[in-house]
Amino acid sequence: MANLSNRPTAAAAATAWLFIVATLLLSCQRFTEAQIGVCYGRNGNNLPSPQDVINLYKSRGITRMRMYDPGPNSLQALRGTNIGLILDVPRTDLRSLGSDAGAATRWVQKNVVAYASNVNFRYIAVGNEIMPGDAEAGSILPAMQNVQNALRSANLADRIKVSTAVKSSIVDGFPPSKGFFTSSSYMNPIVNFLRNNNSPLLANIYPYFAYLGTGSIRLDYALFTSPNAQVNDDNGLQYKNLFDALVDTMYAALARAGGPNIPIVVSESGWPSAGGDSRGAATPGNAATYYANLIGHVRQGTPRKNGQAIETYLFAMFDENQKGGGTENNFGVFSPNQQPKYNLNFRG
Repeated sequence: MANLSNRPTAAAAATAWLFIVATLLLSCQRFTEAQIGVCYGRNGNNLPSPQDVINLYKSRGITRMRMYDPGPNSLQALRGTNIGLILDVPRTDLRSLGSDAGAATRWVQKNVVAYASNVNFRYIAVGNEIMPGDAEAGSILPAMQNVQNALRSANLADRIKVSTAVKSSIVDGFPPSKGFFTSSSYMNPIVNFLRNNNSPLLANIYPYFAYLGTGSIRLDYALFTSPNAQVNDDNGLQYKNLFDALVDTMYAALARAGGPNIPIVVSESGWPSAGGDSRGAATPGNAATYYANLIGHVRQGTPRKNGQAIETYLFAMFDENQKGGGTENNFGVFSPNQQPKYNLNFRG
């Protein structure tokens, strides 16, 4: 007969079960907290060194980064940090990578494989905000395919996903459930690629620019501060903020293009603190409100994807004095001297 004294009591079993549940909940919390990244643009002549930048990410608990081109010093500084990285193929390389599989292989070998043993690459963004009428538009899909094949040859395709970053004007339709891509001939093949390779769509979502684009959008709707729903969709969903409406319009467009289960990663979103605009919205107070509310909100998902946390990258780490005039060089959440412009908790 078995020794019954070695069997766990009901109380002990319950305690063990509660421990397992608590551990799972803590894991989920860590996953949710890790959803926030910050884009590291380098269009400035007064920015910190790459190593100082990486140290700042680490000290502030920023666990994800987007870089717009493969800076060797920055990639070197990322070694061993486990900061999740979106690495862009810059516009200047798109035509060569799209027309020449060998060029794509060399690009991946030089900028990804050489660092992959201890740099946490998450996504390769093949192009940023390339629109159907742009000269590089025809290169996007073949470049994505060539980069994907190069990653597969390097046994990295399961770990690193290939996508492209689009902007909100690639979709149209209102309310959000009516969303569709403005050029199906351009986007549908890209959607097929994402679906077939289990990749997300990277989307740059800017309520700020949507707010400027029309006089009918209220500021509180753009800043997540509206107390009530301002859009009632035909499917019964309600929208209290513009960010959710823009993301769900993109989700609806994906569904219409045959990709209802493709996730969206918000690869840029931000609000400028200065520079002047037609509605006087670029102020430190509005920027602080937007960034803080965005960080707190994305854990919840959108009405269409309720409870599905959205991996989101704030734009940008620093004010960049060599970008275009006006508001363009005032999107930083830090000043070039590494001092925070706002009191933000990047862990959400």
